[in-house]
Amino acid sequence: MTETVSIGVIGGSGLYNMPDLSDITSYHLNTPFGQPSADMVIGTLRGKRVAFLPRHGIGHVHSPSTVPYRANICALKMLGVRHIIAVNACGSLREDYAPGHIVIPNQLVDLTKADRGRSFFDNTGVVAHVSVADPFCPELGAIIADAVESVGGVVHRGGVFVTVEGPRFSTRGESMIFRQWGCSIIGMTTSPEAFLAREAEIAYTTMSHITDYDVWHQSEAPVTVEMVIHTMHQNLTLAQRALAAAIEQLDESADWACHHALENAIMTDPARVSTEARERLRPIAGRLLG
Repeated sequence: MTETVSIGVIGGSGLYNMPDLSDITSYHLNTPFGQPSADMVIGTLRGKRVAFLPRHGIGHVHSPSTVPYRANICALKMLGVRHIIAVNACGSLREDYAPGHIVIPNQLVDLTKADRGRSFFDNTGVVAHVSVADPFCPELGAIIADAVESVGGVVHRGGVFVTVEGPRFSTRGESMIFRQWGCSIIGMTTSPEAFLAREAEIAYTTMSHITDYDVWHQSEAPVTVEMVIHTMHQNLTLAQRALAAAIEQLDESADWACHHALENAIMTDPARVSTEARERLRPIAGRLLG
């Protein structure tokens, strides 16, 4: 059995290559929803054990559409994780949200099309309607925003994050429509990650690093892979320092509304839940299904 860890970080593999991280070990986990993107790397940061998971796998082998989102969240839940800090690159849809800035969004629009595994309850015979009116944990988001400011980063508190399918970048027409809708930033991986974390009753927020102006901006070059990688490399040290500061301030025992998301959400009579479904959902909803 692996150790119990209450804090998880989902992002690039570079995040856990930080000098402050010690006592590093890794675990290979299997979940009822398959294998996660990579082995879980656990280390001590500012006196707390933290689980790191590279979203796209070692060597960036999973596209946004093929990331095993359910397995990733389930693996973190099986470790005992109660707080997830996600880190991702995004494009800006607003002039004032400039490349190099960080956004802690408070809203999410899901425009993905592929079956990414949108719910743990799909095809189980168990029906759960979980509230995601506010899809990011506001308490955790405030801690991250404060941490970014404390290490000298420019942070925007709030914004609408639109998730698109990818792996291609947007057309100019699409980018202009997203701006007209009032979206602030655009990315490819936050859906269904945020929704699955809510179903798993894990506090979740994302530290979104702006790498470009997508393709709507007339005086800036359209987004390219080189542009994204360059800006993310520049921001890596900032992200590491902000993570360390946030984790130092985070109360691992904090009890917020998102930690009780399944209460009154499961509609199915427990007597009608099959043994197979009960075992599959045990890491996620075992306390409610028995």
